[in-house]
Amino acid sequence: MSEQMRVWMEVIFNISYLVVVWTLVVLMIVRRNRVSPENRAVATRFTWAFALLALGDTGHVGFRVIAYLMGGLEANPVLVGAGAFSTAFTVTIFYMLLVDIWHLRFKKPLGFFGWFLLAAGIARLVILLFPQNAWGQVVAPYDWSLLRNSLLVIQGVGVTVLILRDAIRAHDKPFIWIGAMIVVSFAFYAPVILWVQWVPLLGMLMIPKTCAYLVIAFIAYFDLFPTKKTKS
Repeated sequence: MSEQMRVWMEVIFNISYLVVVWTLVVLMIVRRNRVSPENRAVATRFTWAFALLALGDTGHVGFRVIAYLMGGLEANPVLVGAGAFSTAFTVTIFYMLLVDIWHLRFKKPLGFFGWFLLAAGIARLVILLFPQNAWGQVVAPYDWSLLRNSLLVIQGVGVTVLILRDAIRAHDKPFIWIGAMIVVSFAFYAPVILWVQWVPLLGMLMIPKTCAYLVIAFIAYFDLFPTKKTKS
């Protein structure tokens, strides 16, 4: 694949992704009054989660598109870094909200492990503020990238274990699929974290990783936001 083709593929996907994810967020907001009373708290958390994810990714992928139009990523490192910081911040809160969604859906106490996952999210937010992250560079320092992303992996794997454990017990098919999609997203994300600095083409794995997030959004939308208003 030529570099020009790769860039065009990324730009087209990024724009399409933003259109789809923002459309889903708007539909969640529009249909919030149709959600059944027992699902309202979970539906509200999903709306917040994907609104934050969409906002952060608008900075991330949106700034990358602008950078390409302005001469490329290397010519606009501050723009690329600002976008990377925005998505790193919002995805951290996204996984903290998923812990709360698990807690509400399955009526489980947070317990030690739930609080540990929330603490991992807070620790990651603090680490993101350190200047050693070098957000003004296109390629982040490997050690700091590994540090902050290890906490994200702890968040993601931890909440996946909780969701799949209780969803399987409750035969909750939508949440079984949500748990499975989180696994898929990290399966594609792990090689990017570990080796993208040496094999830049691995960055293309962010496309299927992002698609997994979209599948989660669609599952939540169709499960929680009915087409007809539910009687309260």
